[in-house]
Amino acid sequence: MNVRELFRRALQVSIIGPVALAGCGPDTTGYTPLACDNFQISVRGLQPPVIPDVVQLRVVTNRQFDAESARAPVTVNSDGAACATATDVNACQSSFTALSPMSGFASACLQICQDYHLATTRGDEVKAIASLEELKAFLGPIDTPQEALFIAFAQGYNLSCEQPDRGSAKSVGTGWEVIGTRGIACGAGTAVTRHFLSVTREGELTETRAEIIERGAANCAIGRRPPGLSSSGTTDCAFALGRFFAEAAHLEAASVPAFERLSLELAFHGAPKALREAMLSAALEELEHTRITAELARGFGAQPVAPELQEQPLRSLRALAIDNAAEGCVRETFGALVAQYQALHAEDPRIRKAMIGIAEDETRHAELSWELDRWVLGQLDADDQSAVHEARARAVEKLRQELEAPVEAILVREAGLPTAEIAQRLLSTVSLSLRVPNTVIATNITALSR
Repeated sequence: MNVRELFRRALQVSIIGPVALAGCGPDTTGYTPLACDNFQISVRGLQPPVIPDVVQLRVVTNRQFDAESARAPVTVNSDGAACATATDVNACQSSFTALSPMSGFASACLQICQDYHLATTRGDEVKAIASLEELKAFLGPIDTPQEALFIAFAQGYNLSCEQPDRGSAKSVGTGWEVIGTRGIACGAGTAVTRHFLSVTREGELTETRAEIIERGAANCAIGRRPPGLSSSGTTDCAFALGRFFAEAAHLEAASVPAFERLSLELAFHGAPKALREAMLSAALEELEHTRITAELARGFGAQPVAPELQEQPLRSLRALAIDNAAEGCVRETFGALVAQYQALHAEDPRIRKAMIGIAEDETRHAELSWELDRWVLGQLDADDQSAVHEARARAVEKLRQELEAPVEAILVREAGLPTAEIAQRLLSTVSLSLRVPNTVIATNITALSR
C-alpha cells in the first residue's frame, strides 16, 4: 500500500463517516433555547412532581478577601407565591426570608464566590435545595428542556441566554442533548469550549463531544521538527488564523535545516546519492512553504518567529532512524494527510489554494521519510531495528493524545483543519500502517529527486 492510497482511503473515511464540524456553530434546529429572567437561568419551565407554592433561584455571594461577610441571599428570579398554602403565613415568610444554606448546587469563584440554590415553600415547609442530589430529587424525572439545562448548570456548565449554540436543549430518545460551554477567553492559556452533553431522565449527565470556540493560547502544528529546535513559534496575535499560520511558518522554516541536516548525515553514512539529493529538494520546497505560510500569517495579523536551533553533532544511524520513525514516518506523514484534508475543506480561498500546493509537496516528503526508513533499517541490526519500531509505535500513541484537544471553530471552518473527532478517525485509519514497518511503498526514489 503506498502513501497516496493510504491518504485516499483515510480521506474517504473522514468524509463518509459521521462528522461534527464546528463551522459557524452547531445546527440548533429542534433545540429549545435556555429560558432566562434577569439575564440568568429561569425557574420557569421546571415541572417537579410535587408542585411547591414558590420556587426561587437565589445566589449567595462571598468575597474571598472578606471571610466575615454575611451570606445574604439575593433572589435572581422566582415563580409562584411564597407561603400561599401555609397555615401560619407570617412564620413561613420569616423562615423563607432567613433561609441561607452554607452551600449551593452550582458554584463559581473568581474574585468573588457565588453559590446558587433554590428556595421553596409548600404548606408550612420551607426548604433550600442546595446540592445536585437535592436538585435531582426535587425535579424528579427530567422531562422538560429547562430541567435538562438546570442539570447542566448545576454541574458547572455556562449557559447563554442569547446564543442557542451556547445554551439550549432538545429531546433525544428518552433523554436530552444539551449544549453549554466552559471556560473564559481572557488572557493567554484560556479558552471557551462548547460541550455537547447527554442528560438522562434520571438526571445523569455525560459529555459526548467538545470543541474550542474561543481561545487565547497558541495552537500546535504537526510536522517534521529538527533536532535541537528550542523555540515554540508562538505569537501574541489575538486572531486564531494568524497564530496558526505563524506557527506553521515557524515549523516550515525549521524543516529547511532539518532536511539539509539529513542530507549531510546521509552522506556521512554512505546513503545513495538520489536519497541525499531528495532531501535537498525537500529543503527547497520547505523554504517555499515558509514563504507561503508567513504571508498568510501576516495577512491575518501575525508576525512569524524565526526558529532557534541548538548546534547538534552528527547522529548515529540508530539515532537518525529513531528520529525519522517519529518525525518523518509518523508526524510528517500525518501532517501531510492533514494538509490534504485542508486542501479539500478550507473555506478561505487563499488558504485552500496554498494548501493544495503544500499538500502535494508534503505527501512527497512523507514518501521520502518511508524511503529513508527502508534504507536505514537495512543498515541496522535486529536490536536497533526493534528500537526503531518501538519509537514509531510510541510516536503514534503520543500523537493520538495530542489530537484529543478540541480545535478552534474558525480553524476548522476557514483553514479546513479536522476537528478532534475527525483527526482521531484519520489517525485510526492510518495508524496500523504508521506502526508496522515497510507497509508503505513509496514511489521510485529517482522520481523523488526531481
